[in-house]
Amino acid sequence: MASENQWKPNGTKRNTLSIHVVTWNVASAAPPLDLSDLLHLNNPNQNKDIYVIGLQEMNSGIIRLLSDTAFEDPWSSFFMDVLSPLSFIKISHVRMQGLLLLVFAKYQHLPFIQILSTKSTPTGLYGYWGNKGGVNICLKLYGYYVSIINCHLPPHVSNNDQRLEHFDRILEMQNFKRYDIPNILDHDLILWFGDMNFRIEDFGLHFVRESITNQHYSDLWEKDQLSIAKKHDSLLREFQEGPLNFPPTYKFDRNSNNYDTSEKKRKPAWTDRILWRLKRQPKAKPLNPNLPAPYFSLSLKSYISHMMYDISDHKPVTGTFDLEFNPLMSVPLVTMLPESLWTMENDMLISYSSTPDFLSSPWDWIGLYKVGMRHINDYVSYVWVGDNQISFSDNLKQVYISINNIPETEDQFLLCYYSNNLNSVVGISKPFKIPLRFFLDNSLNEAKPQI
Repeated sequence: MASENQWKPNGTKRNTLSIHVVTWNVASAAPPLDLSDLLHLNNPNQNKDIYVIGLQEMNSGIIRLLSDTAFEDPWSSFFMDVLSPLSFIKISHVRMQGLLLLVFAKYQHLPFIQILSTKSTPTGLYGYWGNKGGVNICLKLYGYYVSIINCHLPPHVSNNDQRLEHFDRILEMQNFKRYDIPNILDHDLILWFGDMNFRIEDFGLHFVRESITNQHYSDLWEKDQLSIAKKHDSLLREFQEGPLNFPPTYKFDRNSNNYDTSEKKRKPAWTDRILWRLKRQPKAKPLNPNLPAPYFSLSLKSYISHMMYDISDHKPVTGTFDLEFNPLMSVPLVTMLPESLWTMENDMLISYSSTPDFLSSPWDWIGLYKVGMRHINDYVSYVWVGDNQISFSDNLKQVYISINNIPETEDQFLLCYYSNNLNSVVGISKPFKIPLRFFLDNSLNEAKPQI
């Protein structure tokens, strides 16, 4: 199992998370019927912990944008429908016109993922239009800073300098208002992907297509604009990429695997890419001798395109990574205790404890969820901690929630504590069932005559 702790020879306890990254220019198309191959759901041995999904060129007409503002957009709904039964929860998203970035995580990781910032950086029309640019989600993952960027850069082979300029501009604009968030270049990991639109220079159309037909992809690498730029740009050189051992992902006739047969006959190219950058780690001892030394390593396990999807003129690309690290945060700020559930009159009491350094807020709340929830607002019921706390001690606090707001069902539930200060879930219970006797006892109490 990917998320299990692993013991290393030196006795240091390390975690390994499996992260699956998707990038796809969907060319305004609706989701297909089946995305199992894209999400690696057909392999039972691949147990993912986090999905990072970036789409470009979603339908962003005015009517569609208004609809997506009022309701979930079709792509987000589709991914939630597929992933929520597998215990994945949408923990954050950001959209800028046709750009969409989604992050899903297994529910047990929620207390160790803090969403710090979401940001949009338009670069179209001199920075005033979001048809091109980047969207970013910044988070802390088990105490490490991670930035995730989905981008769409300018097209055409002649605009390479403009692409590199936009790449730099997006990076420069990732400044954070909160003083405690370091500069993006000091983050432990940057995941950067999207329709980068880099093309293949010099080689003619016939040579490129012959190389693809014969699967001689390496013959084309030396003229790939991104590969060339990495040799000359010191910052871009710090970003790593897996080998391009798959066919160029652009441009295809829709509903086929045929490269462009239109009058333009655009030359195939690897426009859709996944890059990453790890911060150089100093060889220093931890400030707290009781904590392990920081260790943070990312290894690429798979980097492929998915030729079976033909709704767009681009093929999607996925990268699967193993992230190995010594957790800088190993205990949740809040521990939920569903085993302490009990009723008093018409209320159910919820017990929880918090660490000494946790700063609570009157606007914190505890949500009751069915297992299989789609996102953090998908609660069955909730209670404000500040309004409903009835007793507390140094190690144990209690709040009550009306049993009338709880469905009478055999389903399994979860409790989540949401911190207003941190804008994140800081505590989550194990799955549990609410005994039906709670509802029976409550109905009997209501039937008793009042004296």
